[in-house]
Amino acid sequence: MARWDGIDEFIAVGETESFSRAAQRLGISTSHVSRAVARLEDRLQVRLLYRTTRHVSLTDAGSTFLERCRRLVDEREDMYAAVSEQDGAPKGHLRLTCSIAYGERYIVPLVNRFAASHPQLAVTIDLSNRVVDLVGEGFDLAVRTGSLHDSRLIATRLASRTRHLCAAPGYIDRHGTPHSLEDLARHHCLVGTTEVWQFSVDGRDVDIRPQGNWRCNSGFAVVDAALQGLGICQLPDFYVAAHLAEGRLVPLLDHLRPPDEGVWAVYPHRRHLSPKVSLLIEYLRTRLEDAPAATSPNAGRDGSTSHRYGNA
Repeated sequence: MARWDGIDEFIAVGETESFSRAAQRLGISTSHVSRAVARLEDRLQVRLLYRTTRHVSLTDAGSTFLERCRRLVDEREDMYAAVSEQDGAPKGHLRLTCSIAYGERYIVPLVNRFAASHPQLAVTIDLSNRVVDLVGEGFDLAVRTGSLHDSRLIATRLASRTRHLCAAPGYIDRHGTPHSLEDLARHHCLVGTTEVWQFSVDGRDVDIRPQGNWRCNSGFAVVDAALQGLGICQLPDFYVAAHLAEGRLVPLLDHLRPPDEGVWAVYPHRRHLSPKVSLLIEYLRTRLEDAPAATSPNAGRDGSTSHRYGNA
């Protein structure tokens, strides 16, 4: 029996904490995963997992073994990539995830053009506003914004985006212009997927929870409500930049605008990135520099790899 037998199955179970999710990730049956892990434990004479009818968790030995197995598999994948991609051309299957609105507006068109130039590459794009577990669900890359937290991931800054507080001129004519954060409590705030609005006051980050009688989990719906004069919104520039430029929306409290958010390419920790990932990251970075609502990485910090980790 090969000494590698059961390693991939064990890693999948350890990272997903589920035999069924591990099986789905690997494209095999749950019974196969269960038997492979059981045989691995028999060979090692160590229990790696605690199993109940509803939950799977790692033992102390399992946690240690999982980290070592991850490093071994990373080395194995690097070796395969070095041999199969010697010409440096992207090939194989690339799985990417991004938030829905930003993905539809910017990332999907760019990835489509990248894929059209590399016919040996197969692409799966998952647009979702949930925080996808890249390691547990087997994704190669995510495009995310804001603060990043997952220590299993590496992030490279692609661009920046600006958040604007704004409203329609008609709303301001009826309700007046807010001059402070305290004034917002007397206004109709249009609440989207972000429950907290961010500002900068004397160099300090200040968060407020907007109150209003209208909310929707779509940024485009929030923009439409603002254009109809229903209230004040805070949204990234790709939703509102054109409306601000043409006067359909007017900026508010610009002196309290928060720092620009980073737009990040986030990927699982590996010593060497395969060409399909590294070339796509560079492609996105250079193209997003020219996007009207996504400024260059140099507008904030540089575009080098950063050990900040992420949520969408």
